[in-house]
Amino acid sequence: MTFPLLTEEFKDEFDLRVSKVRMAMERHEIDALLVASTVNLYYLTGGICRGYFYLPIDREPVFFMQPPATPAGANEVSIRKPEQISAILEERGYARPRRLGLEFDDLYYSEVERLKKVFGEVTCADGTKVMREARLTKTPLEIKKMREDGLKHCAVYSHVDRCYQGDMTDLELQIEIEHVLRKEGCLGYLRVAGSKMEINMGSLLAGPNADAPSPYDFSMGGAGVDPSLPVGASGMIMKPGMAVMVDMNGGFNGYQTDMTRCWTIGEINEKGRRAYECSREILRDLESFARPGVEIGEMYRRAVRIADEAGLSDYFMGHARKVAFIGHGVGIELNEAPVIMDRNKALLEENMTLAIEPKFVLPYIGALGVENTYVVRENGLENLTPFSEELTALMP
Repeated sequence: MTFPLLTEEFKDEFDLRVSKVRMAMERHEIDALLVASTVNLYYLTGGICRGYFYLPIDREPVFFMQPPATPAGANEVSIRKPEQISAILEERGYARPRRLGLEFDDLYYSEVERLKKVFGEVTCADGTKVMREARLTKTPLEIKKMREDGLKHCAVYSHVDRCYQGDMTDLELQIEIEHVLRKEGCLGYLRVAGSKMEINMGSLLAGPNADAPSPYDFSMGGAGVDPSLPVGASGMIMKPGMAVMVDMNGGFNGYQTDMTRCWTIGEINEKGRRAYECSREILRDLESFARPGVEIGEMYRRAVRIADEAGLSDYFMGHARKVAFIGHGVGIELNEAPVIMDRNKALLEENMTLAIEPKFVLPYIGALGVENTYVVRENGLENLTPFSEELTALMP
């Protein structure tokens, strides 16, 4: 088993990512970081492997691989268990860290406690914050992968109208779209940041099911079809006058884009169309407003003002249950930092990637709105999901 870490192609990217992580380590006064979570190992190595990536602040990293991975370079070492790490580092002349970063939020408590014992009496700090800060802005290669993903995502959405048949349930339509996703190369999974966040290949909401609250912290809910996963399509038959919101997986290459588009069954009323156009108006406003140095919370407040001025605040970001954000970071995972919410005083940085989703829920009609994935650029937002935003009816 080989990994991009071991190839020339990934070398420059690897050096750039290590540099980003080390800058975050300095900010948190951590002199060594031990990474073990799948997502962060993928970020640092370009592949998935059982093992531990040890990154000192001022020496070469060491990748401790567990079978079936096979080391192929001077800084890759095969181990059976993490308890071997400390002795191997000592043999190689690595000083014991003074302040060690471990992924408190990404590993089980028992894993963290086990890794603490590996290094003996060492002060441990939260390495999850370090990795989140490093991943907050994307490298050119990451943006390239997300742009490629977005185009494939758009290609799938171009098939949605052909997936529909009369008297379909919302679940049947979602399954047809999932079929297209897999045929187009979607990897078939969603990595979602947060230990209590679960979803399948995405969400399709139609009519009143959009007003069913979900225990998950997604922008829209849905009852789901089973108490074990109470989110998304419920199995209801879609009827004239309802909106159909499609918010499906964009994971084709290890990175993800997040995109929502809406269709209708027959015609919806004037208020529904006005809500949809208000969502587009919010996006157009933020596309030019959001640039490096802008406070993230101000993006949320601008969106709320536009919805209020349109007389639609009762329906903005939910109806029976509202959420207090209009977007989030996206990359290797959905729901990455930053969260676009009122109290977020952090400033936008160039090359952040954001999913912005101003949405409305109207009784009976359902959920209406547009979501795009963007890159923060010097002069505004670049759209990585450039698919038509026109609201059209699904025809059997």
